[in-house]
Amino acid sequence: MSLGDDHESSGGYGGTGQTRTRLPDSGDAFGDPRRRSSSRSLVTVVGVVVLLIAAIAFANRGDGDAESSGSGSDKAENSATAPTGEQPVKSKTGDIATGYAHTEQGAQSAATNYGIALGSADMYNLEKRHAIVNTVYAPDVAAAQLPEFDQVYSKESFLEKLGLTKDGAAPSGQTFVSRVVPVGTKVTSYNGSAASVALWYTSLFGLSGEGSKNPVTESWYTTTYQLKWVDGDWKVTGFTQKDGPVPVGRDQRASTAEDMSKAVEEYGGFTYAR
Repeated sequence: MSLGDDHESSGGYGGTGQTRTRLPDSGDAFGDPRRRSSSRSLVTVVGVVVLLIAAIAFANRGDGDAESSGSGSDKAENSATAPTGEQPVKSKTGDIATGYAHTEQGAQSAATNYGIALGSADMYNLEKRHAIVNTVYAPDVAAAQLPEFDQVYSKESFLEKLGLTKDGAAPSGQTFVSRVVPVGTKVTSYNGSAASVALWYTSLFGLSGEGSKNPVTESWYTTTYQLKWVDGDWKVTGFTQKDGPVPVGRDQRASTAEDMSKAVEEYGGFTYAR
């Protein structure tokens, strides 16, 4: 698969892990971040994770289309994120929380923590990427999609545009930042064996450090995850993504590269629960 070709996979996202994703092309890689254009070619990559879309948007400085979120009954009036006091998870697989409750709340907690893992910098490392995908995706979906993940993430031209080495690492003296920061979730459909959960979040993406030409930027997305109950836990089978909701930015001075790198190294993440 070349990064400039269009591929369309049939079957929809509901249980297949398929999503439509924009890949970087050779022109205007770092243009105006506020300018949107639909002239770039689109490529459908089966199962490519959420932050890859943000990464590509970063490489092309804001060029993208929005995918519609999943269908199902709207439960927004009942899904405002609030603490319940219930234990969110029972265990961990590597660094990822697993063992969620067989409830709507459990599905929301799973979607949130899986979204964080899929949007992390670890996805750019082959060994760590395989561990993440095998943990958060349903086994049949993970086995089918890993080759697609590897083909996209290992593409040297793509990594070069992002300023990363062929192994997905930051250049010497810089820090690669790729983080998902959840704001809230809502269940859009649920029947016990399957769930659709929308996750609203902000993402941080870029290279921090002296000499970086690709500073860390902030983006806002809503990703709707399709989950199914497999072997006693919730697992991802597919997702769609759209931009926003995006808040109005405040007039704050951007931090220095040194401060940003220091913050990323010192501030750890959380295990999130509905």
